[in-house]
Amino acid sequence: MSGRRFLLATRSEGKLRELREIFAEFGLEVKDLATLGIPESARENDLEEFETFEENALAKVRHFFELSGGIPTFGDDSGMCVNALGGEPGVYSKRWSGREDLEREALDAANNAKLTTRMRAARAEQGDRFTDAARYVSVAAFKDGVGELTRRGEIEGRVLTSPRGTGGFGYDPYFEAPELGGTFAESSIKNTAAGSHRARAFRALLSALRAEGRL
Repeated sequence: MSGRRFLLATRSEGKLRELREIFAEFGLEVKDLATLGIPESARENDLEEFETFEENALAKVRHFFELSGGIPTFGDDSGMCVNALGGEPGVYSKRWSGREDLEREALDAANNAKLTTRMRAARAEQGDRFTDAARYVSVAAFKDGVGELTRRGEIEGRVLTSPRGTGGFGYDPYFEAPELGGTFAESSIKNTAAGSHRARAFRALLSALRAEGRL
């Protein structure tokens, strides 16, 4: 393992489990926010205020790079883009339900309830034009004393109206990806870390940083 310290700026246990697998492949050990004693604050809810995944991901790493006292910082912004919904929820995936009073599993449930309602309505309205096609998008970002860098990863799939699987988080029980052999919630951590949108984004980012000699 590299002796350098890196911060993986997410409070999602699901993301941490998946991404630690990828960082280990590169021989890197990352610290999380809890390990470094960086307390959760209301300001974090306002970081994802931009119109692109790239801008949101960079806002996160800039914020936590400063809070950590300059530890090289990784982060990402991810979401689901559904064709029948005009690309929604997109960058608003995390708070799509509008339920600012909810967090984690309760918030996931509210978002998924909105998803299934909207998909059923879209099917009824669009008829033969309806498609359940969607894609998961992730932009991984990095900031250190040298500068900033981002890379994007995507995986194609389709939206289900009934959940399958008990793993994952967010929209995972409703997003089926042929390349993973089922929904994200049915996929093992190793399987997800091998080919998810987030895995693709972070592998591309880590490879680019290594090529630049920054890891």
